[in-house]
Amino acid sequence: MKPYSGIWPVAPTAFHDDGTLDIEGSARVLDCMIDQGSDGVCILANYSEQFLLSDQERLDLTRMSLDHVAGRVPVIVTISHFATDIAVARARQAKEMGADIVMMMAPYHGATLKGTADQTFEQFAQVGKVGIPIMLQDAPLSGVELTVPLLARMAREIEMLKLLKIESVGTAAKLRALLAEVGEHIDGPFDGEEGITLMADLDAGATGTMTSATITDQVKPVVSHHLAGDRDKAVAAYARVLPAINHENRQCGFRAAKETMKAGGVIKSAYSRHPVPALPDWAREQLFDLLRPLDPVALKWGL
Repeated sequence: MKPYSGIWPVAPTAFHDDGTLDIEGSARVLDCMIDQGSDGVCILANYSEQFLLSDQERLDLTRMSLDHVAGRVPVIVTISHFATDIAVARARQAKEMGADIVMMMAPYHGATLKGTADQTFEQFAQVGKVGIPIMLQDAPLSGVELTVPLLARMAREIEMLKLLKIESVGTAAKLRALLAEVGEHIDGPFDGEEGITLMADLDAGATGTMTSATITDQVKPVVSHHLAGDRDKAVAAYARVLPAINHENRQCGFRAAKETMKAGGVIKSAYSRHPVPALPDWAREQLFDLLRPLDPVALKWGL
């Protein structure tokens, strides 16, 4: 068993209907996530709409989240930035405020400005000097190709790079290759993408998953059964939730968790800032059609 395992969902960021930050609602989100059985939580990730937040809002959310969670579960703070100095400063700030782990993507900006392999290595190495565990997020959004040889080198040579969240195309194959080559250097092999390839990834050696916060309590048994060695129960649990996961991943994105938590009385608004459009009525209705039979905590937590 690896030191980091289980389900560590991403916290959605709550806004009021006028688009202002809802700090109280975001605190309720964290409570709901913990009550769903989260083994850890991640804030300021892409599914937290980090790209729609000001620097001050990031600071306010980080401070509130760490104070509010107060050690009940570990907290990962996302610190990604194209500028290495800013990523390092964010890591240092997160550590000083009590974060357990920081998460970061390879440096990129837009579709064409991407860090090279050497630049990516150096940025992670510089953050590693801060002295807080790092989760590397290998996601298509960056457009940066992180090859197995590069990731293996980083895992071997950057002491604080403890966790890898692999959600690129061919996640299971990549996890298998990495664990075969440098498994002793990876304390937390995770997948993401709402768990849409979770069974294959667990079979490949993943010990954790970073999903959205929509149905954490329903996805957790998949991981728990698999880690306990009962693959048949894991497969059955996965088959039960996969239609909802697929709809979230392909039709809703991060809006699914907010719509679910609004319906469940966790937050008052499912608002996302422009230019993100509201979830279409048909997608919301189909989401709830798939969620209601599962009876997830988030759909009833605040009612």
